Amino acid sequence: MSETTHGSSHHSAHHIDVKEFHPRARAAIHNPQVRQNFRKAMDGLMTKRKSAFEGWDLETLRDLGANIRMRALASLPDLLEQLEQKLTENGITVHWATDGDEACRIVRDICVARDAKTAIKGKSMVSEEMELNHYLEEQGIEALESDLGEYIVQLAEETPSHIIMPAIHKNTGEISQLLHDKTGTDLSNDVEYLTANARLQLREKFRNADVGISGVNFAVAETGTLCLVENEGNGRMTTTVPPCHIAVTGIEKVVPNLEDVTALLALLTRSATGQHITTYFNMISGPRKANEMDGPEEVHVVLVDNGRSTIYQDDELLDTLRCIRCGACMNHCPVYTRVGGHTYGTTYPGPIGKILMPHMVGLDEGRHLPTASSLCGACGEVCPVKIPIPDLLVRLRQESVDGDKLHPAKVRGHGAKRSSVEAMIWKGWSWMHAKPGLYRLGTSLGARFRKLQPGKIGAWTQYRTAPKLAPKTLHERMKERGQ
Repeated sequence: MSETTHGSSHHSAHHIDVKEFHPRARAAIHNPQVRQNFRKAMDGLMTKRKSAFEGWDLETLRDLGANIRMRALASLPDLLEQLEQKLTENGITVHWATDGDEACRIVRDICVARDAKTAIKGKSMVSEEMELNHYLEEQGIEALESDLGEYIVQLAEETPSHIIMPAIHKNTGEISQLLHDKTGTDLSNDVEYLTANARLQLREKFRNADVGISGVNFAVAETGTLCLVENEGNGRMTTTVPPCHIAVTGIEKVVPNLEDVTALLALLTRSATGQHITTYFNMISGPRKANEMDGPEEVHVVLVDNGRSTIYQDDELLDTLRCIRCGACMNHCPVYTRVGGHTYGTTYPGPIGKILMPHMVGLDEGRHLPTASSLCGACGEVCPVKIPIPDLLVRLRQESVDGDKLHPAKVRGHGAKRSSVEAMIWKGWSWMHAKPGLYRLGTSLGARFRKLQPGKIGAWTQYRTAPKLAPKTLHERMKERGQ
């Protein structure tokens, strides 16, 4: 719904230019309501996460989670084949999509084959990545979000600002006004009243939807089971009430066996919302059988690549695919918590977005993402599966100014921020530092003519005072002291 994805040709009505990060960041920083909404929400989430892990050996659990994800990725091609085989044995139809565009066409074809005109959706970041809602609308198929946060965002004609809590940028008063304007509910700050009214409107949609569309948190290769974590029951309704269920997921979500899910689930729920476990944990292993009372007649799984196989081929950037989409890195990021998710202009905002989205939109489009960080390391410290986000940000920063644009193993669009003037300055710097006599002469002249040094040196001095050279060099000072 936000940006055009890797290889995608359809454009969203809500297309946001990724390159406009800085103006949006300035606007968000000067918007006290946005600052207040995020500060309150993020402080609450950080406190909940901390208390949820009390009494746990968190580092050991994080090691376990990281090892499970690394082991799964090490044998990803084999696990995907095993998953396809097991899902097929269970009566689930498997589809493979190279990019978001192909995934959208697959979903459309399933809908057309069933003459489906309405789809009810559970929460799915991959469907956001695909811009599925907008695509289905173009095809004459109504796609309604059933997650309360996604429903609010859809009514506001916005994109999610957080991967776990899509409407976190809005407070109760703003949501009440929106629901009043769009659905006719009374203006009220009673959260239960607002939720009940949204539920009433969605219940009818569940009952009459031709197709249910969901995401997948974990796909178990050993048993062909799709695991779905949620709190509202909308995921269960989406996957059982409509006669056809379509699950869309990234290819990296596969794990070898059910035992692996337990540690990842413990980490996911505590890291995301500070819960020991979510209200619902759905395990889907096939369509409705002859002797069963409910469930869909058909189940389809769309396995989406969309740049993931390219990431997989890089030994360092491969760590990006460990992500279990908990959002903890966003909740603790000093940049995200001050500017919010919409500032980034990408499907995935915050620290995980800064290392994932350059692969999907290219570094030429997402050149500002890796530098939208203070490199404080908070994201890496809280990541439940130990993704070294700061290290990967540094790697992407290097790629964005890389001069070797023909290197085949690099991120698409690398070298987009390269400046020939800056490159020349650094070449001169390294040349001077390699010659002791020239270095001493240069520093001595710099000290003598320090008053001529400019007060503005590009972006560095936009928020900083320009550093001034000392009146004497270190060598001169040591010489004066007789050392």
